[in-house]
Amino acid sequence: MNRLFFYTKQQFFNFKSAQMAAGFEFLSMSKLLSSQKIESLDEHQKCCVDISSVVGFVKANDSQLLNFEQLFGSFGGNIAFICDKAYEKDAKYLFRYIFDDYSDVEAESDEVPIEAEEKPSTKPNSVKKITDLDDSELETFFENFDARLYGHERFKEEFKELVYSFRVFNKLGEHKILSLFLMGDSGVGKTEVARSIHKALGSQAKLAKINFGNYSSHDALNSLIGSPLGYIGSDGGELLKRVYESDVGLILIDEFEKADNAVFNYFLDVLENGKIVNSQADEYDVSGYIIVFTSNITKENFQSKISPELRSRFDYKGMFNLLTDEDKKKFVHFRVNQIISKYKEFVSTDVPDKLHDSVAGEIDVSKYKNMRDLNKKIKDTFVAHIKL
Repeated sequence: MNRLFFYTKQQFFNFKSAQMAAGFEFLSMSKLLSSQKIESLDEHQKCCVDISSVVGFVKANDSQLLNFEQLFGSFGGNIAFICDKAYEKDAKYLFRYIFDDYSDVEAESDEVPIEAEEKPSTKPNSVKKITDLDDSELETFFENFDARLYGHERFKEEFKELVYSFRVFNKLGEHKILSLFLMGDSGVGKTEVARSIHKALGSQAKLAKINFGNYSSHDALNSLIGSPLGYIGSDGGELLKRVYESDVGLILIDEFEKADNAVFNYFLDVLENGKIVNSQADEYDVSGYIIVFTSNITKENFQSKISPELRSRFDYKGMFNLLTDEDKKKFVHFRVNQIISKYKEFVSTDVPDKLHDSVAGEIDVSKYKNMRDLNKKIKDTFVAHIKL
């Protein structure tokens, strides 16, 4: 008879200690995803195999269910299967033809010391969100935002209208997150939108940024929100970590189109419910936050790559085009002034006369389509003049 045992988060470590003392080795199913690896297990070694990490994957990729049913048949009789009770409902249904019986483990709950208590579901009031600003602060925010983001005038106006509406309906409980999906070629200013919001909100901490170019594999969701208990190196995941490090209500998701489907499905819930939930069921309330999604895909690929359900969750979907030469010139003057100011503060106040005019005047903005390339040219030109 195949039986699946469920443990709670509070029971896990006491349960694990007791079973290891009885001679069991603990393994995550994610480490045994081939029949060859299963066959290599010592047939005399008793093992507890935790299937928590594969429940979400199979749920999001039901075409893989057959493979997992066949894989479970490769295990010998010395294996005990366990799963986090948070996944009980899904595990019982998905693996209904694998397990004949289910029961809870017998273990005392862990005693949680005061200093190790779970983080609260909401962050302290030090997090500044755009929904918290009064009218005067909001006006200052838009002034700073407009000054930092060059070009894209139509987007700026539409963004203001979105913010005004968002602030009202967020307070009514009808609009949890303001989501922006920005498309366009690399270097046209998509990421700069998030950086400008970040600075305009007065942040003194790092921008909460996740690059989804790193989340295209089948276990991407585990990396993003953490692996379930029992998985070696289990933690809360990168997303919650980045959010906790920030002091403003803003998240930047770069290269969103490269993510795995399980990650797409996860963000459906985030945008709908206004909460980030990690694999260990810790919740963080992101109501009032702005999430900026960026992508290099075209409008045509947007329709085929992003599901209709997810597309409908985005409050703004827009294509960013190349800046005009006039906007690029404004950026050059701003950036040169910024670099000179930082140089005087951190390096030396002794700079060549008319340094700004010399650096700015040497740069032909018409040669640059990508703003990153233009920024590199500004830096190189600045260094060349400092060496003179």
